[in-house]
Parts: sequence; structure tokens; C-alpha cells
Amino acid sequence: MDQKLQLLLDTVKRLMRRGATPNLAKVLTKSHPADIAHLFPFLSRKEQHTLFRLIEDNEVAAGVLSELDHATGAQLLEEIGHEAMTEVLQEMPYDDAVELIRNMPEELAEEILNTMKDEHSDEIEQLLQYAEDTAGGIMSTEIFSLTEDQTVQQAIVALQQACDVEMVFYIYVTDRHNHLVGVLSLRQLLTVPPETRLKEIMATDVISVRTDKDQEEVAHLVSRYNLLALPVVDETNKLVGIITVDDVIDVLHEEATEDIYKMVGTSEEELLYGYRAVRIARLRLPWLITNLFGGIITGYLMWLFKVTLKEVIALISFIPVITGMGGNVGGQSATIVVRGFATGNIDFSSMRQVFFKELRVGMFMGAVCGMTVGLVAIAWHHNGYLGLVVGLAMVSAMTVAATMGVLAPAFFKHIGIDPAIASSPFVQTANDITGILIYFGTATIFLQYLR
Repeated sequence: MDQKLQLLLDTVKRLMRRGATPNLAKVLTKSHPADIAHLFPFLSRKEQHTLFRLIEDNEVAAGVLSELDHATGAQLLEEIGHEAMTEVLQEMPYDDAVELIRNMPEELAEEILNTMKDEHSDEIEQLLQYAEDTAGGIMSTEIFSLTEDQTVQQAIVALQQACDVEMVFYIYVTDRHNHLVGVLSLRQLLTVPPETRLKEIMATDVISVRTDKDQEEVAHLVSRYNLLALPVVDETNKLVGIITVDDVIDVLHEEATEDIYKMVGTSEEELLYGYRAVRIARLRLPWLITNLFGGIITGYLMWLFKVTLKEVIALISFIPVITGMGGNVGGQSATIVVRGFATGNIDFSSMRQVFFKELRVGMFMGAVCGMTVGLVAIAWHHNGYLGLVVGLAMVSAMTVAATMGVLAPAFFKHIGIDPAIASSPFVQTANDITGILIYFGTATIFLQYLR
């Protein structure tokens, strides 16, 4: 946190402790909504509600809610009453209001929509028809578009009068039936004669998305083509909305955060529970239980090889190294693949190259680490065959782990499950099991030379 925000946070907390409500309200009126929103993750749930209630301007309150995660914003709104809630929602962009309503109890959401009963509720109900993580779910229906037969002069006049439109990055051009047929930049309007018709200067190869396009794919398109906005069309190519770059930034942040939480076996829902340890523990436990049973399986496998372990007790020295290094390598490969899927740099057409690349990397790293640990085994236990067994097991375990780190995320992606869950917990458990099998299997083969 930078110095300005830290000072603001310290001031807010100090005023809260003193109960200096008037002074706290004055501080909020002088603060930017984004700065106020930044304070909420550092406050308890009670403090969050207290702070939000002190925001007197509905427009500022709407700005704060737009910057918060949707679940937290919905909880804050539920505490201020239906009338105040409706007034704040009417100040928000429709797409942000929709996300908050999605996170409210169904009965409350219906009551709010019935209370609004105007063009706001109509727009919001229209957006609620689309799935949450699609282009339709995140688009704004406040579009500035013109017909192809209009002149540049008419377009400039229309643009000057479009005070209700929040942002205009491009001029989208439609035919008389509202089908998207072209696009042009604001700069083009100023560099051609006023009587020129839009269809004469517009670009017809418009990059657009359907309403059912996944939001992550939308973000990839905006990033790939360096767009400031992306038009959204229905199945008949009618222009129905627009996704702006600020919406895409929110999507990228949301997807990255979701992946990070999944990679460590939890979810963003944890933030809603504040400091309530039991509820947070319930979120984290499922993957830990998975790891627990993985550890039990690993222990059982070691028990099956008890004869080998009893004959050569020195083998116990390198169990943590074999399992630990396998887990580390698998986690690295899985993270690379999960991130590649998220950014669009990896897809199923390139999986073969990715697989063999990670295979070679795993073999090379395994050879280096295997040679190192093998020499340590010889120097420690004065047994060349033990060094050979440990070295071979290390090479095999790390190679298998690297390939597992590719195959596991690819499998989950193929069956429609977020590949992020295949990262640390899953790969770590799988590689512990395979590492033990490889290590003791190799030791059993060379058992007569190890005694």
C-alpha cells in the first residue's frame, strides 16, 4: 500500500476507534471512491458496514461498490434498506449493478427490481438473462452507434449530444436493422469532408463477440488486438452491447485471483468471512483432506516395501528429497500450463510441443539433481549402488513429475473443469505417490547389491 492510502487507512481507523463520526464523514467526502474501496479489505465486516453507511452521496457510494468485489458489495447494500439500495444501484453502470444483484438472495433481488420499475430495471433484467461469466453478462448496453447512411457531419452532431453515454472509444456503424456492419475511429470523423457517408470510410472487418462468449476469451481478444472496447452481438449479428477495457481489466484480475486461490486449495469466498476461523478452515479443508489421504497412501506404499526398507535402512535418508523434488518440479510445470491456458498462449493444438518440452526439461533437471544426490549418497553411506539407485530414482521421479504437471491441467481443461485446481495440491499428492513407487521400485530391483 502506498503512503497516501496507508495514511488514509490509519486516519479512518483512528476516527472509528474514537467514534468521531462527523470527522470520518468529512474524510470520506474528500476521498476518491477508488481510494475508499481500497480500505475495505483491511477492515472488519462491522467496520466496513459502518464506513459504507457514512457515505452520503449515492454517486460516491456507487463508485465504491463498483471497485469492490461483487459479493462484498452485495453484503454492504443489503444493510442499508431497499429505498437507499435502489438509489445507489440507479447510479451505477448497468453491468456493475447486475453483478451486485446476482450476489443477492433471489427474493431480495426480485424486490429490488420491482421497486425500481423503470428503464433501469428493464436494462438490468435484460442483462440478467445472460450467464455471469459471458460477454453478455459483463457488457454495457449503453452503446453509441450510428447508421451507415448518416454523414460525418451528422455523426459529429450526434456525438456532441450523446451526454448519456459514459464512454465513446469507437463509432459502431449499423444498418437499418441494427446489424453491426462497420466501425470507425473518432479521428476519422475529423479527417474527412463533412458530407462523407459513414459507409464510405468505415472498416468492415469488425472484431466482435457473441453474447455467449466466455469472458476470459473476451479478455484475450482485447489484449491480442489492443482494443479499447469490443462490440457484443447476438446470434443474428445485431449490436446489443459493448465491453470496455476497464471491464476487461476487472475480468483479468478476477480470473487471475480465482486461479491463485484454486492453486492453493481455497477460494475468494474466504475474504467474506473476515476473521472467522472455523468458516475459513471449512473452505481450506477439502484439498488438505485430499493431501492427507495422499500422504496415507504414500505411507501405505512404504509399508508394502517394508522388506526393502528393512534390508537397506539407508534408503530412508532420501525419501524427503525424492518426494519433495518431484512435487516442486510438478508444481512448476502445472503453474506454467495453467497460466498458459489462462493467457491463451497454450491450447490443445500446442499441447504436444508443451508436453515434450516439459519432458526434456524434467529429464535435464533430473539428471543434474540425480547426479548431485547420487554423489551425496555415495559419500554419506559409502555405497556406489545406493548412489545409483537414488540418482536413477531422482531422474525418473522428476521426469514423471514434469509430465504430470502438463497432463493434469490438460485433463481438467478437457473435461471442462478449471485447470487451476490441478496445480499444487493435486500434483503434489500425485507426485508423492509416484515418487515413492519409483524410488522403492528401483531399490527393490537393486536390492541384492545394496545389502
